[in-house]
Amino acid sequence: MTSSTPPSDRPSDIRVRYAPSPTGNPHVGLIRTALFNWAYARRNGGKVVFRIEDTDTARSTEESYRDILDAWRWLGLDWDEGVEVGGEHGPYRQSERMDVYRDVVEKLKDAGRAYPCYCSPEELEARRDAARAAGRPSGYDGRCRDLTGEQIAAYRAEGRKPVLRFRMPDRTITFPDLVRGELTFEPEHVPDYTLLRADGSPLYTLTNPVDDALMGITHVLRGEDLLSSTPRQIALYEALGEVGVTDGRVPLFGHLPYVMGEGNKKLSKRDPQASLNLYRERGFLPEGLLNYLALLGWSMGPDQDRFSMAELVAAFDVADVNPNPARFDLKKAEAINAEHIRMLEADDFAARLVPFLFDAAAGGPTKEQLDLLAQAAPLVQERMTVLDEVKGMLGFLFVAPEDFAVDEADAAKILKGNAGEVLDAATAALEALDTWATAPIEEALRTALIDGLGLKPRVAFGALRVAVTGRRVSPPLFESMELLGRDESLRRLRAARPLVQA
Repeated sequence: MTSSTPPSDRPSDIRVRYAPSPTGNPHVGLIRTALFNWAYARRNGGKVVFRIEDTDTARSTEESYRDILDAWRWLGLDWDEGVEVGGEHGPYRQSERMDVYRDVVEKLKDAGRAYPCYCSPEELEARRDAARAAGRPSGYDGRCRDLTGEQIAAYRAEGRKPVLRFRMPDRTITFPDLVRGELTFEPEHVPDYTLLRADGSPLYTLTNPVDDALMGITHVLRGEDLLSSTPRQIALYEALGEVGVTDGRVPLFGHLPYVMGEGNKKLSKRDPQASLNLYRERGFLPEGLLNYLALLGWSMGPDQDRFSMAELVAAFDVADVNPNPARFDLKKAEAINAEHIRMLEADDFAARLVPFLFDAAAGGPTKEQLDLLAQAAPLVQERMTVLDEVKGMLGFLFVAPEDFAVDEADAAKILKGNAGEVLDAATAALEALDTWATAPIEEALRTALIDGLGLKPRVAFGALRVAVTGRRVSPPLFESMELLGRDESLRRLRAARPLVQA
């Protein structure tokens, strides 16, 4: 594995950033990008800056902002500077930085690096169509680059409101991409672009590079979909130096590969499987999910798909990221999560199950329930893929007698034929037990059903499993009956008897 930046525990000048927009639920592609930034900074002793890009007032919400912070904290992706933490480059919400952008815009205008454009959307579209028909690049054609005072006065008299465009240099722009190598853009493919809307509000094309420059961001690791905007931003970084806003330094860029979903299409924010909340609600462990996301474009090495976050930090280098698209494979994500579940200490595993079994709004679990969970959790830890499965696996232990129900489909499949005879024999054998524990329960049932009735274990214990746990698939039967207790186990066996179909 190559390494362009040797690992170090000492502080370095590397500064990366998270820059989400609070316009909806975080998606896994955004988290993968944040993870790579975090791992790169942590490996190299750098700093992570967390800012919120909320200038889209029509779509940004405070609820989404809180959801983003909650998601990052749940994932364990910490930061050194930014929202909720502070730092010398604040404020860290773009909605609170409007004075900064206005000051930058005035400097760019005074230096001739930005100019008003009065072209209407209809005019722009007509000229684009004509350019495409003629086989020419269809970007902005520079119509308003050098307007005279008379032309400006005429547009104003018509009541037109201009946008503000950045004047791109008429030269080739080349830069080293940390993932893709050296990239070159010819000027005809990077036209002048808009910095301010007609109402004066700033666009991402202004706020993002200005904040990166003023916050001293040294490395910008972001999605491949933003690659076409990079030469524009490089020109703006240079212009900020020319007008005295910054020293003109340009960050190093690394454009991460697309994450593909079903049908090998780019996983969009609207795809159900893209939502981070989906995986959180299903009971993915943060370390399991992050482990899988790290594999979308990067590899620890041959035959090592499971690793800890500490191992990721020790090994990660953006130079090792594969530029080819990575496909999101839900089954592989689940398999890796299952491995992380099996790695948990018993008490940690039991604690993580609590939110999936008990309603916090109803007061949460009692001490007795927590004690029972601690005993029951080891029975299912090796069997679980996601934590949400615990409701089906252990829920039968925590339901009130009056609320317990046998699954109708499982009852129809199993509670038939000689199931009544099995339930009767099992009930009689268990009623005679002096000690209610796993070993005596197993011995009594094997004697009564396998030796006494001559049944195979699958047939003998299938009906008991459905009667006691409510499902065909459950934790080990004898251990489950011990945890459930004598009275409730016998009550359920008797209650299941009328469900047997002739």
